[in-house]
Order: sequence, then structure tokens, then C-alpha cells
Amino acid sequence: MYRPAPSNRDRAATIFAVVLIHAGLAYAFLNASGSLRPTEEQPDLQIFDIAEPPPPPVVEELPEPEREKPKEEEGAASAPNIESKATPVVAPPPRISLPIPQPMPVTETPNTGSDTTQGAAPVPGPGTGAGGVGTGTGSGGSGSGTGAGMGSQARLVRGRIVHADYPRAAVRARAEGTVVARLNVGANGRVTNCSVTRSSGNSALDETTCRLIQQRFRFDPATDSQGRPIPSVTGWQQRWWLESD
Repeated sequence: MYRPAPSNRDRAATIFAVVLIHAGLAYAFLNASGSLRPTEEQPDLQIFDIAEPPPPPVVEELPEPEREKPKEEEGAASAPNIESKATPVVAPPPRISLPIPQPMPVTETPNTGSDTTQGAAPVPGPGTGAGGVGTGTGSGGSGSGTGAGMGSQARLVRGRIVHADYPRAAVRARAEGTVVARLNVGANGRVTNCSVTRSSGNSALDETTCRLIQQRFRFDPATDSQGRPIPSVTGWQQRWWLESD
């Protein structure tokens, strides 16, 4: 398409139109935003020092004075305390030791012995036994007495004391010794009485010996000259000793 070149008149009209448009826009802008006022001058900034406030004074706390406690009214005295007394220590009563009977000689054969009332003597005497010839109640080798001679002595047939019978008190005391006892044997062969004629030195050993003899021992009783069983006296010796560990 062909376009002719613009003339100077056209150019001037175009420039004038552009100027008018810009002027209208400037006017519209100024009216829309309000009038323009010159800015007031701001005062110059001034530099000044700020003084730090002094610290508060130190307050010392004084202790409060002690107040006197109100006095309590005095009342009646309290009851006296119970006094406890220790149990007095009293010594145990002394142990009563029984006198040990003197040993009595016992003969193993009839009509003999060291006592003047036992067995025969070469001369007559006042005892109950007769001498070689006498008038006592018992007859000697020959005589006129009413008593009869002994036929046989009592003989142990059953019963014994073993180591297991050792008293515990004696074991703890490590006690040993020999007990010599005098036995009264009845006509039925039982031991009716047992008395210690020589102590072992330990009461447990002595008591155990007699107790077991009366419980366990049985004898063929002694007999007179006619074979009748009669009471008799015999002896027993029991030795106690501890076995070595």
C-alpha cells in the first residue's frame, strides 16, 4: 500500500495534539492527588546526654527484738515418778552334799571277814556269829545256835551298764571315775537298795550307777544251808571312762 509522506502541517498538528494530551494528563493528576504544598522544614536533630538514675539506697533489716514469753501460771506439782528397782542378785543356796558312807568290807565267802560279827573267830565272843564253839544265834563249824549257816551267795544273772549310759552332764564335765556300791538283794533276786560306799567324784556318775543297778540287775538270791532263798548284801564296782576321740 502506498502512503504519501506527511507534510509539515501534519507534523505540527501531531506534535500539538501530543502536547495537549500530556498537559491534560498532568492536570488530571494534580487535581486527583490534591494540591501540592511545600514540605515544612524539619528542625535539626539535637544530641543530649541521658543521666543514669542513682541506685536505690540499701535498706538494712534489723532483727526484731525478742518478745518476752508470757509466763504460765504455776499449778500443782505433778505426781512423783515411779522408781524402778533392779532385781537384787541373790547367791544360789549352797549345794547340800550328802555324806559319803564309809566303805563296808564285803566278803566273797561265807563265815569269813574282817568284822568281829562276821564269820568265825578262834575265841568265843559277844557277837551274833558263833566262834569255833559258841552259843550265838548263828552256828559256826559246830554249835548249838538256832540260826542256820548260809548255803550260797547272791549271783548276778542279768543286767549290765554300757557306755551308752554315760550321763550327758558327766560327758560335758569330762568326768571319769569308779563307783563302789553296796547292794541289798532281796529273796526274789531284785536289788532293794543301793548305796554308794566310794564315790567317783561326780554326782551324775554315782546316781546313774545306783539307778541302773536297781532297774536292770537281777540275781540268783542267796540261800541258807537248807537251800531257801534269803536276803543278802553284796557289792558292785562300776568304772566309768570316756573313749578317746
